[in-house]
Amino acid sequence: MLNAVFCYDSQLLTRQSSNILNMPTQIDLHSHSTISDGLLTPVDLVKHAAEKGVRVLALTDHDDLSGLAEAEQAANEHGIKLIKGVEISVTWRKRTIHVVGLNVDPSYPPLAEGLSLIREGRHHRAKGIAAALEKAGVEGSLEGAYRHASEGIISRTHFARYLIEKGYAKDTKAVFKRYLVKGKPGYFEHQWAELSEAVSWITGSGGAAVLAHPGRYDFGRTNMLLLLEEFRNLGGAAIEVVTGSHTPDQYGEYAKYAKQFDLASSLGSDYHGPGHTYIEMGKLPDLPTGCVPVWRDWPEAQLLEH
Repeated sequence: MLNAVFCYDSQLLTRQSSNILNMPTQIDLHSHSTISDGLLTPVDLVKHAAEKGVRVLALTDHDDLSGLAEAEQAANEHGIKLIKGVEISVTWRKRTIHVVGLNVDPSYPPLAEGLSLIREGRHHRAKGIAAALEKAGVEGSLEGAYRHASEGIISRTHFARYLIEKGYAKDTKAVFKRYLVKGKPGYFEHQWAELSEAVSWITGSGGAAVLAHPGRYDFGRTNMLLLLEEFRNLGGAAIEVVTGSHTPDQYGEYAKYAKQFDLASSLGSDYHGPGHTYIEMGKLPDLPTGCVPVWRDWPEAQLLEH
């Protein structure tokens, strides 16, 4: 594996951040296709990953496993290893968080049935968002969002793309800030899966449960500690330390949390497609030294050593 700075020294990490960003890794354990809110089909996503030097890729579409079969076939054709994954929407203490499942078994009934219920709930939420936006003067958002979600689930990202198309904001970040987060005109509160359910579906299927992009949750330190303790006690395996939306300072911060709670560390770009992502595939830095990779004991890890 590539060298990196010591993960528990955040000052050293900050000083060397310009260097570590030039040290890409060959593994990416968080990505999205058109099955959820990505812009590339599962086949094209795998092709893109291979072109960018990724050798082990997890497809982790939101609440949906239906793209995994074609992605795996494409991965075999391109000589990379596909990790079967999913990103599950969870409500924790009235807050929305995401839990990634890695190496899940798509045929495991509780997982498949649980995700099916979440997808049904997405349609209910979409109607609520559209009604809220209409009150704010935005018309046609439900039909517009579904047009952008032609292949799979409906998400806030699809509403964002419609609002950008209609000139309400210049980019996805601006749309969310102005319309789609709590306290804004297009926000609609929705109950997702319980944290205990999501973790049990993943672990019951033989997978590893990973807390996705914790740096995006504006919880404060106390709630983050409570979340991590509960997540670990439920059987959570890892947290995303290096991810597209984290800053170099946050790499060190969440590496410390991983060590504190005896959790492994994961990394992933959270790739959504050209122009709609935090970082390009193949550009993620390696995990900071001292972190225990969630893939440490996977046979696929052998691909990264040659």
